[in-house]
Amino acid sequence: MALVIGTNCGFVTSAPTDNPEGSTFEICNNAVVSKFTSPAGVTKIIEIGWWCNEATEEVNFEVGLYSADGTVVPGEAGTRLYVSDTNAKGTGSGWKRVTVDWSITESTDYWIGLQLDNTASATNTDNATSGGEGYDRIYVQTGLPNPFGGGAISDADGMLAIYALYETGGVIPQAYYYMN
Repeated sequence: MALVIGTNCGFVTSAPTDNPEGSTFEICNNAVVSKFTSPAGVTKIIEIGWWCNEATEEVNFEVGLYSADGTVVPGEAGTRLYVSDTNAKGTGSGWKRVTVDWSITESTDYWIGLQLDNTASATNTDNATSGGEGYDRIYVQTGLPNPFGGGAISDADGMLAIYALYETGGVIPQAYYYMN
């Protein structure tokens, strides 16, 4: 399987379970963001997840969401809208997940962010260098910066193995009134 927006990266309706088997992309001691457009009808993100290729040492990681209002490159990651800053990576490989409750707007560009503290052994996620909306990285970061401020986008049409599980707005039931 490769990285597929809506399946194992980007905005998804169900959390992925399989290895995305993309190219190797080092993330330890870095802050990274990947750009995705929220689908129609979306109202909030309920989980953020990312793929960890290796079993490495236990460290903290952060996940966040950025608006596409950066100042160096139009549409780049800018203002940090949300962050969950205390999450244990564990020592195994696989999908790492964080429950969140973040309100978002449909059909809007967002950058989903990840920062992983330094590990003694290299920790990697998966990436694809085409088929996406872009990703960026800032080296040697101990947290997700605000604003992101990466400068030139690392890969304008790539994507990272990071997802946002979302909910759509529900229909408000019609109220029935009975008159006596």
